[in-house]
Amino acid sequence: MALQDKDRIFTNLYGYQSWSLDAARARGDWDNTKALLERGQDAIIQEIKDSGLRGRGGAGFPTGMKWSFMPKESRDGRPSFLVINADESEPGSCKDREIIRHDPHKLIEGALVAGFAMRARAAYIYIRGEYIREAETLQAAVNEAYAAGLVGKNASGSGYDFDVFVHRGAGAYICGEETAMIESIEGKKGQPRLKPPFPAGAGLYGCPTTVNNVESIAVAPTILRRGASWFSSFGRENNKGTKLFQISGHVNKPCVVEEEMSIPFSELIEKHCGGIRGGKDNLLAVIPGGSSVPLVPAEQIWDAPMDFDGLRAVGSGLGTAAVIVMDKSTDIVRAISRLSYFYKHESCGQCTPCREGTGWMWRVMERLREGDASVDEIDMLWNVTKQVEGHTICALGDAAAWPIQGLIRHFRPEIERRIAEKGAMREAAE
Repeated sequence: MALQDKDRIFTNLYGYQSWSLDAARARGDWDNTKALLERGQDAIIQEIKDSGLRGRGGAGFPTGMKWSFMPKESRDGRPSFLVINADESEPGSCKDREIIRHDPHKLIEGALVAGFAMRARAAYIYIRGEYIREAETLQAAVNEAYAAGLVGKNASGSGYDFDVFVHRGAGAYICGEETAMIESIEGKKGQPRLKPPFPAGAGLYGCPTTVNNVESIAVAPTILRRGASWFSSFGRENNKGTKLFQISGHVNKPCVVEEEMSIPFSELIEKHCGGIRGGKDNLLAVIPGGSSVPLVPAEQIWDAPMDFDGLRAVGSGLGTAAVIVMDKSTDIVRAISRLSYFYKHESCGQCTPCREGTGWMWRVMERLREGDASVDEIDMLWNVTKQVEGHTICALGDAAAWPIQGLIRHFRPEIERRIAEKGAMREAAE
């Protein structure tokens, strides 16, 4: 059952209307926000918990639970902060960009509601440096909200003071990791911190901090207005709500679309993308959640429910729901090698397995792409991915290892074919 228009949260996803405050209010944003805040902090957090909302940035951690980790009162005078992750740098991901471009007031109102629920003093929206026009729109929308008294002193007439700051990044993928983002806002090199302490105990400027994705925060006011039971009526158990899917690659109509969680892959593609280029039989593989999750071959993905558990069951993950579709014209080894280069380039170099391993894995992938290797090097590469995975401070090591593991798991015969062909060419030349 596909999502109906009346149930969509992001009603200006394609920018057919203005992003401005007046247009946002006409769409239902900032509608008596004071009444939402008057429910009280604990009631807001409970409603988000009941809705079943899980983080939309990739990890899928229950949002309400994350909010509840924040201290209820400051024992030593330290303020609390909300940091919103708009550093959308995962290859394939382009959903937060659409929210910021066309519906920024949803995000700003969400920041106020979430910040209030966590007793935060301010929100810092960390936006990717390359999103130049998006950052301009977001800043203009924040200025509108200040001018209208919706944020700032006595935000929305609630008696609560809450500031919103837009902070531009400098184009580092690693700053999408929450503690690296905090370091970057503080003016330091964007490198992940060791945990504990977790950000909820000591985050931005040493104060209690929660880091959430743009989409997770932007849906909060709508959940509160329509009720947790409405939101949890979509999707399977433990995979509730609506979700922005970004479908790119070899489909007839690439798009960003809001759909119900757990929609089958086939329905998502046929309904919104006009099907696979060259028809269903031309599908080779799909990366279902942005470049850091393993690919899934065509026959396994076709009927898979697009949610956290459904994609875990086929050995991948929902991630950011950036669906990269590859048809049979794709050089699959080259595609994964290209991703290896991305992770080599974006590693911050703090952890030895990642710093050394990402470059090593890419160099081996390049040789496998040419067939310029021996078959036992495939197993060696697999073993090295296991040495990197799970042995680093943050998940970038895992993100570099998983695409290669997916390739070897599902397309080993293709790698072996290249090695055999290159060997046969060598013998013929000799």
